[in-house]
Amino acid sequence: MSLAVAVTWHARPGTEERLEGILTEMSALTRAEPGCLIYQPHRSLDSPGVFFIYERFVDEAAFNAHLAGEDYRRLVLDEAVALLEHRERSLYAVLDPA
Repeated sequence: MSLAVAVTWHARPGTEERLEGILTEMSALTRAEPGCLIYQPHRSLDSPGVFFIYERFVDEAAFNAHLAGEDYRRLVLDEAVALLEHRERSLYAVLDPA
């Protein structure tokens, strides 16, 4: 069963542009990972410091491989997390994988 991931990032003031750059870089890298079906970041039009990332992986193992990857560690854990006021993540089982 495929796995959907919904992530929301709330930027610290002044870090929004760097976070957008990180997400742009992560997009290409994550989409190239085996098991990634979708990696689509978004930036709020109403609140430019809020980012939403929608991800889909073929299964939980592919998602865990993504989290263990060098790109995730370098860009998200080592850099982006320090630029955030808050982040949220929810995992979902995909019921109708169209």
